[in-house]
Amino acid sequence: MFESFINAVRNLFNVPELRKRVLFTLGMLMIYRAGIHIPVPGVDQEALKQLWGQIGGNLFGVMDLFSGGNLRRISIFALGIMPYITASIILQLMTSIDFMGLKKVQEEGELGRRKITQYTRYLTVVLCLIQGIGISFWLQRQHASIGPLVPNGGFWFVFIATLTMMTGTMFIMWIGEQITERGVGNGISLLIFAGIVVGLPNAVRQLANRITDPLSAIGVIALIVVMILVTAGIVFFERGTRKVPTNHTRRMVGRQMVATASSHLPLKVNIAGVIPVIFASSVLAIPQTLSTFGSWPWLQKVNQWLGGGHPIYETLFVALIILFAFFYVSIVFNADEVAENLRKQGAFIPGIRPGKRTGDYLNSILVRLTTVGAIYLVVVCLIPQLMISGFKVQYLPLIGPWLDSFLQSTGLEWVMTGLGYTFYFGGTSLLIVVGVAMDTISQIEAQLVMRHYDGFLGPRGGRLRGRRVA
Repeated sequence: MFESFINAVRNLFNVPELRKRVLFTLGMLMIYRAGIHIPVPGVDQEALKQLWGQIGGNLFGVMDLFSGGNLRRISIFALGIMPYITASIILQLMTSIDFMGLKKVQEEGELGRRKITQYTRYLTVVLCLIQGIGISFWLQRQHASIGPLVPNGGFWFVFIATLTMMTGTMFIMWIGEQITERGVGNGISLLIFAGIVVGLPNAVRQLANRITDPLSAIGVIALIVVMILVTAGIVFFERGTRKVPTNHTRRMVGRQMVATASSHLPLKVNIAGVIPVIFASSVLAIPQTLSTFGSWPWLQKVNQWLGGGHPIYETLFVALIILFAFFYVSIVFNADEVAENLRKQGAFIPGIRPGKRTGDYLNSILVRLTTVGAIYLVVVCLIPQLMISGFKVQYLPLIGPWLDSFLQSTGLEWVMTGLGYTFYFGGTSLLIVVGVAMDTISQIEAQLVMRHYDGFLGPRGGRLRGRRVA
């Protein structure tokens, strides 16, 4: 295996163009990571570090995950790439409903794509402005035990902090676009990937420090085994596709009737990707975020219900993932439009009439695939979360007290409290890391195969192929 990896790296750097792309990508990622050490002027870093230990679990924690730790330190890249991602999603939704003629703009080909990209940049600036002002005012109101986070607040602090963070996000957006154009892989995805992976050594060290006796060692080993199994499951489902067979009618080429070969329409099992998980986590973290701006009795009660491991929280989390999965898939994949495009191209699904029947058939397949994909997302996100924070069965109606007494009497109280370990890779992080890694390797492999190499892993390692699941 090690020899295959060495051969893969050698093949990678044997191609001058690919070598330049890889080195350019690594250089851009290094510049991005250097920004974490440049703080926004006027913020007391020691007070910020103390405060973050109290608010790391709310929406700011979710935002910090995608900013690669920049928000935790309020660096120049504190807003991260999330405003750009949010703007892209908003434009995608607006295009799907043809808001202000955006769908017609998108259908203009390359020119339309450039216009949509330009609109996304403008919307990113607006979102950065709003978020920057909100975070600046929030920083001025926060106090740690050693003092305020902003000793000298006021208009100029808000102006400088907002301008700094907005400029930082625009620079990150430029880095992502440069990586996509001149590097390897999707630049935006790689920036998020780098922000998550950079914390892995520290997480492993913290996990190793928890091994103090044989029982704790067993818990750590169990957690690692589960993470490996979850990662394997992510790889299996992310490569899974449903191949819908299609045939093409005969067409005239010159004076001859030519019969085209059969093909297929690939439909991924998890079309929505990690978007439903991000939306669900963000929605459930809103009440905890509001509690940092003020203290209301009803809000404290809601936060108690929405704590990790609470039955209400877990139920809402599962429901929101499923809801957003179906909602997002319905937006990004229009079965009727695909059926119409097939009809225009002279293609049809064997045994299915072109037009509306084809659209209904694709919709039925899409519902089944989305159901499987949503269940897969729920399992991937719940397993690490329940192992870390447990499941508070005592809050269950009717059988809660009985289950609580039973688990405590049998020595299984860890089911309610978790294993007591904090592992850096939760379900969302694993989905992003594995998905981006697979996509990047696939692109590198495609470049190598084009140049007559045997793929990234060589002839013995095999090529990274899709797997038929449904």
